[in-house]
Amino acid sequence: MKSLGTSAHIETDTRFRVTPFADRSHPFVSLRIEGDFVEIALIAALGTSETLRRLAAAAIEAAGALDAMATDTPEVTGRV
Repeated sequence: MKSLGTSAHIETDTRFRVTPFADRSHPFVSLRIEGDFVEIALIAALGTSETLRRLAAAAIEAAGALDAMATDTPEVTGRV
């Protein structure tokens, strides 16, 4: 990954858009994460599909952690 540090809150109305650019000498896919005031574009070149799968798996894991927090279980919140 190239260097960039940024932070943005994912909200319920966050939009996601995938755009393939296959007609070029260096084909890639753009994954855009869009809000009302912020837009982040991740550029994935050929050979990085497994990296995108790991990103998707991490997002699913994060969603599961949020679901667990919503149930307010002691294991997740650290409360006894």
